[in-house]
Amino acid sequence: MGVDMENLILITDSAKKKIIEIFENEKKSDEVGLRLGVVGGGCSGLSYKIDFDSKKEKDNVLEFEGFKVYIDLKSSIYLKGITLDFKDGLDGKGFIFQNPNATNTCGCGESFSV
Repeated sequence: MGVDMENLILITDSAKKKIIEIFENEKKSDEVGLRLGVVGGGCSGLSYKIDFDSKKEKDNVLEFEGFKVYIDLKSSIYLKGITLDFKDGLDGKGFIFQNPNATNTCGCGESFSV
């Protein structure tokens, strides 16, 4: 069963703007992209991972204007349908994963279960 790359994830305009800003400030090379992933751990069992990385052999690659997103095959299952947003305000600042597949999330929003 393949993954529908076109509808795998949604990145909001505010998140795109922040990602591009970070790429420009950090002088990241064209070979480096944004890696989204899921790792075991956290209060609810699984935690989101976001980092800069180069492409691995079996990654799903999503191309956005100004940057690429790399997602390993295992993480693609858990991240399908998520929205990555960026909030910058008095009540918090940072990237936020909105996961419609999560059956349980922790209070901090950094871990989940399905």
